[in-house]
Amino acid sequence: MRLSVYSAYKNLIILLSSSIRIVSSLVSPIQSIDNEVVLELRDISRQFIGEKKKNNFKHTVLDKLNLRIKKGEFITIVGPSGCGKSTLLNILAGLDNGFDGSISVDNKPIAQSPNTDRIVVFQEGALFPWLTVYGNIEFGLKIAKVPKQKRHERILKLIEMVQLTNFTDAYIHQLSGGMKQRVAIARALALDPKILLMDEPFAALDVQTRKILYEHLFAIHHETKKTIIFVTHNIHEAVALGDRVIVMSPKLANIKKEITVNISRPRSIDHPLVSSIAKEIISESEELFSIDRKAAAFESPNNEVNNSIIV
Repeated sequence: MRLSVYSAYKNLIILLSSSIRIVSSLVSPIQSIDNEVVLELRDISRQFIGEKKKNNFKHTVLDKLNLRIKKGEFITIVGPSGCGKSTLLNILAGLDNGFDGSISVDNKPIAQSPNTDRIVVFQEGALFPWLTVYGNIEFGLKIAKVPKQKRHERILKLIEMVQLTNFTDAYIHQLSGGMKQRVAIARALALDPKILLMDEPFAALDVQTRKILYEHLFAIHHETKKTIIFVTHNIHEAVALGDRVIVMSPKLANIKKEITVNISRPRSIDHPLVSSIAKEIISESEELFSIDRKAAAFESPNNEVNNSIIV
């Protein structure tokens, strides 16, 4: 309960900050709705400075990273712990401003883009336990002073989109893990962001629930045409979901490889091509990942160990 309350308050701070801004190998064409670049990162570097045995040291997490993302594109980012995935996501969310380089959203500096253009869905959901499903989705809209009737219409549409109509008045403790994540996604979409940032949102869920949520996420992406940046440790998940898979390297402090996925949607994580591309990523990046050799045969993409980077 303490962790749940902490997560809720963490998300409250982010929503308040965002709302203040409101008020004041297999290659094919990218499956974005057009060729417009919505997000561009140029020479992004991030160092952390600390003390070790009374000596100052610098740890470079990102070193002159460049990336262009098109409107409507679904990007997945994978890599071992320490490769900079979460740091990059925090920078994009506006939670870390200690970076060098430049970021533009719709060809404008990120400083001129409201935080609500980029909303985060966290692994733990960070929902408010004292509010219902309806109240959680409504929270950011109320702070943003969206008129009541408009709020109501938007919330009901989102609840229907994530298929929780029968749980509109339910409290968070009455929901399953998968339902909670659907509420978190709906709440993020309520503020109509240009870019949806997802930080391992399905990592704590069982395999069957994740499969169901993949289908929901595909449907949401198809309907909303949102640009999605999805961080994961799960290579099969990255391939099954993404238009492009970005493989990051802690050694390079940068992107090691980009793979464009040519599999029609909706996809299944059990698709043979998903497994094939996942194997290719691992075989080309063995120095990045500590793989359990006994599990490396990938007998089943549903197996949590076979399907994940072991760190």
